[in-house]
Amino acid sequence: MNEVRVLTPSGMLGSGFPPETLTRGIELGADVIAVDGGSTDSGPYYLGSGTAKTAAAAVAQDLRLMLRAAASAGIPLIVGSCGTSGTDSGVDWVAGIVREILAAEGLSLRVATIYSEQQPAVLRSLLGRIRPLPPANALDPEVLDSCSHIVGMMGHEPIVRALEAGADVVLAGRATDTAIAAAYPLMKGLPAGPTWHAAKIVECGGQCTTNPRAGGVLATIDAGGFTIEPLDPGNACTPTSVAAHMLYETVNPFSMREPAGTIVVSDATYRALDDRRVRVEGSRFEPAAQHTIKLEGARVTGYETMSFTAIRDPHILGQIDTWAALMRKTIGEWVTRTLGLGDGDYEFDLRLYGHNAILDDLEPDRSPPREVGVMLLVHAPDQQTATAVAKVANPLMLHLPTPDMNYLPSLAFATSPAETERGPVYEFALNHAVDVDSPTALFRINLPEAHSA
Repeated sequence: MNEVRVLTPSGMLGSGFPPETLTRGIELGADVIAVDGGSTDSGPYYLGSGTAKTAAAAVAQDLRLMLRAAASAGIPLIVGSCGTSGTDSGVDWVAGIVREILAAEGLSLRVATIYSEQQPAVLRSLLGRIRPLPPANALDPEVLDSCSHIVGMMGHEPIVRALEAGADVVLAGRATDTAIAAAYPLMKGLPAGPTWHAAKIVECGGQCTTNPRAGGVLATIDAGGFTIEPLDPGNACTPTSVAAHMLYETVNPFSMREPAGTIVVSDATYRALDDRRVRVEGSRFEPAAQHTIKLEGARVTGYETMSFTAIRDPHILGQIDTWAALMRKTIGEWVTRTLGLGDGDYEFDLRLYGHNAILDDLEPDRSPPREVGVMLLVHAPDQQTATAVAKVANPLMLHLPTPDMNYLPSLAFATSPAETERGPVYEFALNHAVDVDSPTALFRINLPEAHSA
């Protein structure tokens, strides 16, 4: 093929998009539909628990539209990082939804699943080939056993293998955002430079346009570069909106590492073909001397209980830092006195939303706020202890005065009961890369027979 058209209807499976996005993309001759199903942006919970951040009904709605479009056009559909974090359970969850849709719609498509979850025993045998990525430290082997889930982030190679085996639909575990869009054009022999750069630009659908809310984009990749355009006729790609996407989720806006090498765009040019389309040329891909797979792992750190109140009293707000310091001191004293707990038995965070909850001491505006929301987040080894500490703090969250007040103010809890148990909480415990001899060795590819009604 001399060129390949990649249709990305949205930045994430389950986030929704106008159906016309797909109609327009198919009319323009799309050769493949590619969409990301995952993210680590929302923290370690989804990997640690093996659950999705998206709603099943929303994922099904997106998949129904894409499966219909793919089947009618006779082109493949690729979904990466299924179930948010790409765990085996996430792949199975999306595959189950796909099977139900294929049966309901009477579609006959061959569905491949690629599993990316890693076993600690296998990784221990590779310890000498695992290295930390900044700011992580050298890997302690015990960390592997402490993780509830570990995934390897695949490049395009396992996806290509599934496509070459005849898959119409590829449901991949954890994958780089770019690999999902790069797999098909690379399989068709398009050059790596423009292919990887185009894949990076389309990874979030319409985010590289002037109106990210208007649906996805279509990238046409050829030997000399790629052309990108939005699928909503009222939307536009501009040289600035396209080039700016290299700033998104990258350490260096001129290069980005993939398992097989590095995308380099320092010499790329961005030229407006008209008021909606942009032509990009000059991108290149530098193959790595060593193929690497990034490892992501999450583990439980304890349990949390949250309580939230709000302050509108101008007297307290005039000395809100004093009030917060008194709150922190009094919670510690009351918990020790009533529960017998001390340092190391629990910890808590008190955040003042509307004052300095985001920047903390870096907040430049220290003037009295108009109102403040106060979040108490208690962390303990077990849920019972976390909730007990939050309950001890309850009367303080409702009535704590400042030191110069001779009466009890009444603050405003947001919920009743005031304490919300958040269950287990997780942390990312792995941010490492493993050197591999084969880009597909850590992944299990399953290509079943066609699913149909």
